[in-house]
Amino acid sequence: MADNAKKNEGKVAEKPAGGEAQVKITLDDKNVDASYSNFCRVTGTPEEVLVDFALNPNPFARVDQNITIDRRLVLNHYTAKRLLAALQQTIMRHEQNFGVIELNVQRRISGPPADKK
Repeated sequence: MADNAKKNEGKVAEKPAGGEAQVKITLDDKNVDASYSNFCRVTGTPEEVLVDFALNPNPFARVDQNITIDRRLVLNHYTAKRLLAALQQTIMRHEQNFGVIELNVQRRISGPPADKK
């Protein structure tokens, strides 16, 4: 467990005003509740951003479905913007290593155009 906590140790990237030393942040993920999601919905209010997560058991169905939201993440807009930047950076690194992530299901099924093979 100590190795796991050590692995998640990080430092705040921003320096406080006045040039003081960086603050060390240690994350403890021993009791984390992980879940899988293949569906999300983002909504918001003037004060908050809400991100709902769910499992869609039949994502390719062409009929009406009821999907149960099982997780809701509520963020202020500052944290949501930091999350956006972190996700963009993560996806960019993934695509550099493994290729572009195709969101269009039809293109994924049929593969790349003949001139790109």
